[in-house]
Amino acid sequence: MERRILVILPHPDDEAFGLSGTLAKHISEGAQVTYACLTLGEMGRNMGIPPFATRVTLPTIRKKELEESCRAIGIQDLRLLGFHDKTIEFEDQGRLEARIEDLVNEVNPSLIVTFYPGYSVHPDHDACGAAVIRTVGRIPQDRRPPVHCIAFSNNHEQYIGKPDIINDVKHFLKQKIASIQAHRSQFQAAELLGRGEMKDREFQERFGTERFWTYPFD
Repeated sequence: MERRILVILPHPDDEAFGLSGTLAKHISEGAQVTYACLTLGEMGRNMGIPPFATRVTLPTIRKKELEESCRAIGIQDLRLLGFHDKTIEFEDQGRLEARIEDLVNEVNPSLIVTFYPGYSVHPDHDACGAAVIRTVGRIPQDRRPPVHCIAFSNNHEQYIGKPDIINDVKHFLKQKIASIQAHRSQFQAAELLGRGEMKDREFQERFGTERFWTYPFD
């Protein structure tokens, strides 16, 4: 059982589809989760359907959506790191890694979760994951926590193999769907998700499993 989990992702909503069930499961087992979100997703193109946000109001709205998602999952420790959306790959690496190192030292996690660099579609995803891996890679092996990575780019298994962590989160679909629905400015289908029957086999197959790759440092 994990005691403390540190999640480091770049955008509000990154936790929803691929991670929220796993986090809810760990929390139910007694783990404490710290979620460090690098940005507020302020450059997101979606403004709600029909639109209810503007470029000016979107950061505030997405912050509230992220807080709602965390409540749905059970996360009590949310950290907003204040970096700018769509610029993580251009940030000063030393500054970014120093913030991550401070978090790791403070939280002392038994597990870290982030994106698999190079296999996570969005440049911010890849840059975030790469910064985490560089930072954690400097920790001596005997004190280094494992890093579980999310990957979903095309043909990613061809290069990194099949996931070694497969979590059944069917008992936590209520929390997962609530997390997804919280990000209503971003997902056109968010309101539709809750209308399906959670016991439906197709629904459970789609949302009831979450997959991760343990990063191979050595």
